[in-house]
Amino acid sequence: MSESLKMVIGIIGGTGELGSGLAKAWARAGHPVVIGSRSRDKAIGFAETLGLGVVGMDNVEAARAADIVVLTVPFSNHEATITEIRDAVQGKIFVDATVPLVPPKVSMVQLPVAGSAAQIAQKILGEGVRVVSAFHNVGAAKLHAQGRAECDVLVFSDDKDARSQVIALAGVVASKGVAGGPLANSAAAEALTSVLIWINRHYKVAGAGIAITGLGDAIPA
Repeated sequence: MSESLKMVIGIIGGTGELGSGLAKAWARAGHPVVIGSRSRDKAIGFAETLGLGVVGMDNVEAARAADIVVLTVPFSNHEATITEIRDAVQGKIFVDATVPLVPPKVSMVQLPVAGSAAQIAQKILGEGVRVVSAFHNVGAAKLHAQGRAECDVLVFSDDKDARSQVIALAGVVASKGVAGGPLANSAAAEALTSVLIWINRHYKVAGAGIAITGLGDAIPA
């Protein structure tokens, strides 16, 4: 197993559709995975249904146990959850997959005043955490079907090394990870989720995604 596969991935909100789908995909690939929930008992019970060596803990425990922490909670729980685990993620890579959807109009772009969910996360967590934004546009159904999502994953961060590590993780669950620039650019992918929801409804499909063309075998600078 490579050094990257030895890193423990903690998924906060791991009992949800996206979180559990990512947990399955990474665990199948050999990554140690911990899922977190506000309820420790719920996380433990849910982890048992996933199998694959996935372990359940409460949110703070999962964040402490992980090398890379991935947040997959609804926007309504975003700030409270980040505040809860803030101390436990210091010095780590924190991946925010949160999309600022505002029910009931989830197919309409409604970005926060701060610019994006990822920028809110960085402000709360501080400079001691390397925040990366990714996995906004990945349909969970394909992950649960034991396949890779047929889409690309845009990955944003102000930290080049952290961004590269998450691009590698994205390549496990989807067609490929693609560097999208600094964290501020995350607003584009977060907004795109509402567009994809609208497309799914309009064309009566599930899991519409995006593909970045023209890259070939290009290596990011």
